[in-house]
Amino acid sequence: MDMHTVVVGTSGTTAEEVVAVAREGARVELSAAAVEALAAAREIVEALAAKPEPVYGVSTGFGALASRHISPGLRAQLQRNIVRSHAAGMGPRVEREVVRALMFLRLKTVASGHTGVRPEVAQTMADVLNAGITPVVHEYGSLGCSGDLAPLSHCALTLMGEGDAEGPDGLVRPAAELLAAHGITPVELVEKEGLALLNGTDGMLGMLVLALADLKNLYTSADITAALSLEALLGTEKVLAPELHAIRPHPGQGASADNMLRVLAGSGLTGHHQDDVPRVQDAYSVRCAPQVNGAGRDTLTHGRLVADRELAAAVDNPVVLPGGRVESNGNFHGAPVAYVLDFLAIVAADLGSICERRTDRLLDKNRSHGLPPFLADDAGVDSGLMIAQYTQAALVSELKRLAVPASVDSIPSSAMQEDHVSMGWSAARKLRTAVGNLARIVAVELYAATRAVELRAAAGMTPAPASLAAVEALRAAGAQGPGPDRFLSPDLAAADAFVSRGGLVTAVEAVTGPLA
Repeated sequence: MDMHTVVVGTSGTTAEEVVAVAREGARVELSAAAVEALAAAREIVEALAAKPEPVYGVSTGFGALASRHISPGLRAQLQRNIVRSHAAGMGPRVEREVVRALMFLRLKTVASGHTGVRPEVAQTMADVLNAGITPVVHEYGSLGCSGDLAPLSHCALTLMGEGDAEGPDGLVRPAAELLAAHGITPVELVEKEGLALLNGTDGMLGMLVLALADLKNLYTSADITAALSLEALLGTEKVLAPELHAIRPHPGQGASADNMLRVLAGSGLTGHHQDDVPRVQDAYSVRCAPQVNGAGRDTLTHGRLVADRELAAAVDNPVVLPGGRVESNGNFHGAPVAYVLDFLAIVAADLGSICERRTDRLLDKNRSHGLPPFLADDAGVDSGLMIAQYTQAALVSELKRLAVPASVDSIPSSAMQEDHVSMGWSAARKLRTAVGNLARIVAVELYAATRAVELRAAAGMTPAPASLAAVEALRAAGAQGPGPDRFLSPDLAAADAFVSRGGLVTAVEAVTGPLA
């Protein structure tokens, strides 16, 4: 576990802190202000619990059963029962990083002092994260309203010492055993606490934050591969001139054009080796790369804005307000997050589509301006990258299906009490698949473009220094086989890992300096 520590206060968290806890194993610590706010809110809840008047979530049932007043002797059982009954997820396990993000974000809301949870419950949540214990959470069970109920319930089960969890060694065991092994005492929930652990958008928000981090890398990588393809196709870099993009001032478009121009600096290929009939214009997939990539970048900016707002939020129902009021609300509805998740799936599909079109152009001898068919070493004897493009096309087709929005759907639940839901969890799950597929698509274009650049260099042309850095880094990453036949068996999985982990961006930035 990384010894970096994230301090959780009362005012939310940042995307960087979510990634640090979810992926890097950062430790979690409650601030003194958070402990104080937790204790103050708990006093208010306990005072309400002592009154004869029913208060939703404190002394009543939940959802369609909110009209039933629960006697004091049954309230602890009520809180345990809501966790047990709501832990009804099914299907494959959700990834460890998603569960850690979900747990951390729920702790963020609990620490705000708006939930009425005792400080010791919040501390147990931090202890479980710090011990590397990851509850078993399942793929299906959330409608995105009232928050991610089933996923959060499975996490709450672990706090109670029930259900299964994965230890830091990667083995799944009963949660009670794991807690005992790390000296953590299971919590015994009291009024309001079971409900407070379940009522949030934490799963979909965690996946949004992680997707935004991955897409930032992929959009920079796609600017690089677009530049390599333009260069390999002997296109013109004149369309990347800053003054052209200044008259259509979308920030993302200008950033993508600048990235491409910097990658192409020093190239002896662009615009200087045209065919007998000079091209006045390159194809859209080459010429309009900044416009398409840039529009996606601007969508990421909007996604970050929504994520930042949600990261600053306290999402629960009911909530403890300043002055001691406890009010029911609908802030657990996932619509704001769900819409953005769907929007990002759309731009991922379009970016994948334009990458594939450039790959196809590189492989077609009738449109590649002198490159061998399918970039084969001996076309006919071998098929070159023909089937790599098939794989890429299949991934693009899948991305288009994943772009169908989940947030336009709603299935009523809880006897029509919860009659409009967001499906934000579903939007987040399909976006994770889309992001993974997009990385593979970019990797295939990179493989084809670097192969084409090498062929141009072998013919006596001079690629850009940044292009040669990409060629060498991809080779060092093991994406090519050994010896002169290294392109016969492309290791596209290695190319995918190289792109996904930021290897391409790092290699090129060593030449260009930081890219947007």
